[in-house]
Amino acid sequence: MKLFTVTEANQLIPVIKPKLERLKRLTSRIAAMREDAIAASAASGSGGGMPGGSVYVETLYEIGKIISEIGESEVQIKDHNRGLVDFPSMREGRVVLLCWQLGEPEEIEWWHDPEAGFAGRQPL
Repeated sequence: MKLFTVTEANQLIPVIKPKLERLKRLTSRIAAMREDAIAASAASGSGGGMPGGSVYVETLYEIGKIISEIGESEVQIKDHNRGLVDFPSMREGRVVLLCWQLGEPEEIEWWHDPEAGFAGRQPL
């Protein structure tokens, strides 16, 4: 597991922010197609298909690609819809998570213990 300094995490935010924004848009697109996808899945034994099926598949591919790209940097995606990510870090001799989400200033302001989650965020 890569451990980030606050500086390293801050340097990554401008890189991952556009990816998180795109991921959020794509996730919304998939959600809008959910009912058609469920119907197509139920009808798969008899040929299935759905309006916009190729767009659905392409969108899933793009989502997977973005998740992989962010994952390669060892940043942890916690919520696609909120653009919430964590950066493992060392603080006072223990591993904590530096926490950032879309809509916040482009620098880390929060951290939390891994078991505390978002609700346990504390200012740096």
